[in-house]
Amino acid sequence: MSYMALYRKFRPAGFESVKGQEHIVTTLRNEIQTGCIGHAYLFCGTRGTGKTTVAKILAKAVNCENPENGSPCNKCSTCQKINRQASMNVIEIDAASNNGVANIREIIEEVQYSPAEGKYKVYIIDEVHMLSTGAFNALLKTLEEPPSYVIFILATTEAHKIPITILSRCQRYDFKRISIDTIADRLKELMDKESIEAEDGALRYIAKAADGSLRDALSLLDQCIAFYPGQKLSYDNTLDVLGAVDTSVYSQMFNYIINSDVTGCIKLIDSMMAAGRNLNQFITEFIWYLRNLLITGCPGGGEGIIDVSGEQLIKMQEDAAKTDADVLTRHIHILSELSGQIRYASQKRVLVEICFIKLCKPQMDTGQDLSSVLSRLAVLEKQLNGVLENGIVAAERKTDSSTQKSTANISSMEQEQFDKEKALQKAVPEDIKEIIKNWNKILQQCGRVEQDMLFNAKKLVSGNGTLVLQFTDPVEEAYFKQDDGRQLEALKTVIANMTGKETVIETRTVTEEVNLQFTDLSQIIHFDGIEYK
Repeated sequence: MSYMALYRKFRPAGFESVKGQEHIVTTLRNEIQTGCIGHAYLFCGTRGTGKTTVAKILAKAVNCENPENGSPCNKCSTCQKINRQASMNVIEIDAASNNGVANIREIIEEVQYSPAEGKYKVYIIDEVHMLSTGAFNALLKTLEEPPSYVIFILATTEAHKIPITILSRCQRYDFKRISIDTIADRLKELMDKESIEAEDGALRYIAKAADGSLRDALSLLDQCIAFYPGQKLSYDNTLDVLGAVDTSVYSQMFNYIINSDVTGCIKLIDSMMAAGRNLNQFITEFIWYLRNLLITGCPGGGEGIIDVSGEQLIKMQEDAAKTDADVLTRHIHILSELSGQIRYASQKRVLVEICFIKLCKPQMDTGQDLSSVLSRLAVLEKQLNGVLENGIVAAERKTDSSTQKSTANISSMEQEQFDKEKALQKAVPEDIKEIIKNWNKILQQCGRVEQDMLFNAKKLVSGNGTLVLQFTDPVEEAYFKQDDGRQLEALKTVIANMTGKETVIETRTVTEEVNLQFTDLSQIIHFDGIEYK
């Protein structure tokens, strides 16, 4: 006997065997038990969720000689004929290849004749959205008032393409995507029946890869079993067959990007290519990993939303804490664009490598959206020779060994610098001093992007006694000047609300070398109760 695919071999024969569609099964069984059977049904849902299977079970149940709790007995002659596809009462039509007016007219002519045996003639029209406009119009009248012994069951994956006149004449049932847990449990049950050993992790990965389709899951399981006949189906073997990547690789790649490690990214891509992994699938699943990180960073930590183990959820929470939502959103946008381009690219690997270099080096991105600017600022902050202390970047000046001074000379220079700062503090207007003292509180009233930029800016006083924000990156200054200085005006408003005084603020951009020659006012003035000295 020839081999039969798992999804055909284990196709449910009764309502009780249908998984993941309890809301539909319960309704149909109640209709059969009470005799309130409709004349037209529309089954909608994605592939592999059980539309055709439920349609066949319904066709058996309405004709069954001895139905059991609304489900077919599968023992009577009628049920057995339908199971063998030998019954004249159940007619299956594929609308993808029979979509013309002539095909529908044949149905209209046939419905005039009552069934030779059984109670109902059931017409199952699969992919009904493929019917032409003329065919839909031809079906309309018969669908509205068919003979009492005729039932139409229409199945489609694209309900939005069906005319409203058809929809309004049918009982509509929406088939849900089947959950990973339900699919994994079903696969485990079938493996026990087949006496094949399989790791729970392998079955769960197949269930996840099936994307809500039980039929796809059984096809993937068939593929894995065929590759390793007579062997236990392990998680690693499943990854090899499906060309998939272990989830730990996504975390590794994410950390390479966060640390701007271009070499690490390229080596990881090279190792995946050498192992025969599918780049398209890797990009798609990496996008989902970043999406999960985005959810993990939200209040609640993603628990109950993301389908991962407790151990993996903790690891994802650690990764999510390393960046913010704006950066993750930018990464998802860039990778989503890549996902659309890679299908038609002749040099997929080159395209992927360029994309990851772009993620590692945000300065290559010339976009002016906030996520791009924020990513570039994050890189600049890492490049500064400083550490973050109480929200203020304190410059650490590197000293060349050939130019080191003696201890006495250093002490003399420090004293000179102290005298200079003391004189400068006396020259600072009281209004500016008040602003500097409340600077942390002022920043708390600003947005995240503004906070990051103002952290990098040195606060100085001009010859006119006004506050000067000195940047080293023109992008930061441009941010406060864009839209006629809207962001700068917003900062002034925050300062006015905090100190009760109107302030004139100037901005300028200088080089790193020039910037080191200036002393930040926060280093010589008490700063929110903390002395930075």
